[in-house]
Amino acid sequence: MRSFSCDNCGQLLFFENSLCLRCKTPQTFVPSRLDIVALLGEPDTAGLRGCANSRLAECNWAVEDPEIGPLCRSCAMTQQRPSDGDAEGLAAFAKAETAKRRLLFELYDLGLPVEDDLHFDLLSSRSGPVVTGHDDGLITIDLAEGDDAQREARRAELGEPYRTLLGHFRHEIGHYYEPILVDRSGERDAFRSLFGDERASYDDARERYYAQGPPADWRARHVSAYAAMHAWEDWAETFAHYLHIRDTLQTAASFGLLVTGPSQTADPALIAVPPADGNARAFQSIVAEWLPLTYALNAVNRSMGRGDLYPFTLAAGVIEKLTFVHERVHGAVAV
Repeated sequence: MRSFSCDNCGQLLFFENSLCLRCKTPQTFVPSRLDIVALLGEPDTAGLRGCANSRLAECNWAVEDPEIGPLCRSCAMTQQRPSDGDAEGLAAFAKAETAKRRLLFELYDLGLPVEDDLHFDLLSSRSGPVVTGHDDGLITIDLAEGDDAQREARRAELGEPYRTLLGHFRHEIGHYYEPILVDRSGERDAFRSLFGDERASYDDARERYYAQGPPADWRARHVSAYAAMHAWEDWAETFAHYLHIRDTLQTAASFGLLVTGPSQTADPALIAVPPADGNARAFQSIVAEWLPLTYALNAVNRSMGRGDLYPFTLAAGVIEKLTFVHERVHGAVAV
């Protein structure tokens, strides 16, 4: 994530800010500019309006074209949400929308196609069965994942090192992008050589995974245990991890985070600056920046008495898959 500043007074702003805390000027994020700007009246001189979900979804995005309706580009993608009478569900809905906006920012920033078929159902399983997943452009998120206690209990139950609401969005959007990035580039055979044959029975793979668990050597080839279940999940987990890496490196660069301590890479001096065009460098150079940064972040977390911020090990086989994702993303942007 980039850092932002107030147009009026220069105060540091964060992606979620709707108000400058120094000069009290209203702020709005403009998707077409990928920037936060001061909102001086509604509409302002550029025709910008605040989103109608500013309260309901804590949305700070601008409506750039009032003819499309009162909702911003992000909120308009949500088809279903909790009912107006469900106070707890709506609080969880606001958290989910916040994570969704961060996801969409990264997709726009990377230059990935966000097409008209992409929609979201953000629903609470307290009101009935909800299965987080993706189905032909529709991403469903169980809002229970926004509850820290429930999510942590689920993470511990499944033995996962990492589980966040944003991570769920990134995983499910990976399913959405698989046919876009793989089939449109004609790289299905290369996909199968790395991730496996997606034509294998998903139901059988799922049953086998939950009955037997992942293979003992899964860390050598997969970014997570769940990725070992089926080729579809391997791609989605790897794609989500790619988004983790790119977003965190951009954030580090935006705040001038410099890593100069002990390093396992050839170059011990690192400033985490992603390439200017977002994708042009070989992925190996991104890894060379990423690993020292994770060592430093993990050390900082341990100094605070907490577990590792980045509890993953990237084996050579995983880096090869991440490289494939990177090349498909770059290819989609270059077209």
